[in-house]
Amino acid sequence: MTEKEKEWADKMRRFLKAEMKRADITYAELAKRLNEHGLEGETVASINSKLVRGSFPATFLLACLAVLGITALVLADL
Repeated sequence: MTEKEKEWADKMRRFLKAEMKRADITYAELAKRLNEHGLEGETVASINSKLVRGSFPATFLLACLAVLGITALVLADL
């Protein structure tokens, strides 16, 4: 991973964690909601792993945005 990719991965990791905190959503609740939205197999451990690593597929990011109720994202604000 290049330095720029690492920078973006860290931004997305911090963004998702901040949005979860803002919404008062735990990893367990996020896993439950993702499973309900068709991302079957997501667990607390798998979510934690993705967020620690800071890299995850766009499908995971978009599903997280949906279940957190985020309807708009301004890249300049990240």
